[in-house]
Amino acid sequence: MRRRTFITAMSAAVAFSGAVWHEAVASVSAGASPYGPLGAPDANGMALPSGFTGRVVARSGRSVGGILWHPAPDGGACFADGTGWIYVSNSEVPLVGGASAIKFRADGSIERAYRILSGTSVNCAGGATPWNTWLSCEEIFRGRVHETCPLGGTARARPAMGRFKHEAAACDPDHRVIYLTEDETDGCLYRFAPTTWGDLSSGRLDVLCALSGDAVEWRQVPDPQPGILSRQTRHQVSAARHFNGGEGCHYAGGVCYFTAKGDRKVWAYDTARQTVTAIYDGTGTLDGVDNITGRPSGDLYVAEDGGNMEINIITPDGVVAPVMRLDGQSGSEITGPAFSPDGRRLYFSSQRGTSGESAGTGGITYEVTGPFRR
Repeated sequence: MRRRTFITAMSAAVAFSGAVWHEAVASVSAGASPYGPLGAPDANGMALPSGFTGRVVARSGRSVGGILWHPAPDGGACFADGTGWIYVSNSEVPLVGGASAIKFRADGSIERAYRILSGTSVNCAGGATPWNTWLSCEEIFRGRVHETCPLGGTARARPAMGRFKHEAAACDPDHRVIYLTEDETDGCLYRFAPTTWGDLSSGRLDVLCALSGDAVEWRQVPDPQPGILSRQTRHQVSAARHFNGGEGCHYAGGVCYFTAKGDRKVWAYDTARQTVTAIYDGTGTLDGVDNITGRPSGDLYVAEDGGNMEINIITPDGVVAPVMRLDGQSGSEITGPAFSPDGRRLYFSSQRGTSGESAGTGGITYEVTGPFRR
């Protein structure tokens, strides 16, 4: 593994879900992981810290819980369900993408698996809602957000959330809005404010706009559902701020964190200060920043698309370090990191597995169990 050394300047303090990056913290840098160094790869090719164990829970094209697991597993989330929990996963393939779910019993065994969305295309990332639905996002021209029901119910398209090349979604219950990333080289960060919180059938779509320095503001997108020949959402407001390849999105403690793979940056939108700051500026060796999630402790977990095929932790005190690495899968990417409701298990996928083929039929979905900080 290449040694990770980097420093990135921060222009503002950033709040982490109850923990604070104080003004005195001047940089984010590689350091010792709070879990210790990675050990040798296990039988599944996972390198983990001492005290952590991993297993494969599903493989694309193979039976799991009564269904064939989908190809190219991508964005995911966990939902509590009785004494167990559910992990949902998108399928990033054309025309037959959709999403599936695995229901786990309290002891971690698999009870069943089932489809929760079909007939959609290139379902990349998404986001969980406070009312226990999964927003599955289409990463296609004029793509839509589909609200699905992991606990049971009918999936519905939510065109009011915009027609563009969607990537991820993050719910902000404090301000009753949902942040949306866009996977374009000049993509934008959007904010959808439902007319009624909990009902995504109507609402207002805004785009983040630049003022001066790190200061930003939101302006309404005139036509959130443009036709094929109409001006795309990211080009409708001249002051819109653009990000190169928007990817993962996570909200916690007044801050929306999102990644941009084109410039390898992790951004933080501070809702109180109305600023956007790069907390990791891409000058180091954290490669291919992609999906992102977090914990109440304030820790962020960033998955790599390529790079060393690692999941890295970014701690509130400014340390970045790998917490998991997949060996022998350089042609793949890590997707869908999500913690079980009790915080003891981390789920994620290798979209193309050891094969590296573009159809994603070699996808593998994993579980890591251990003493994660909560």
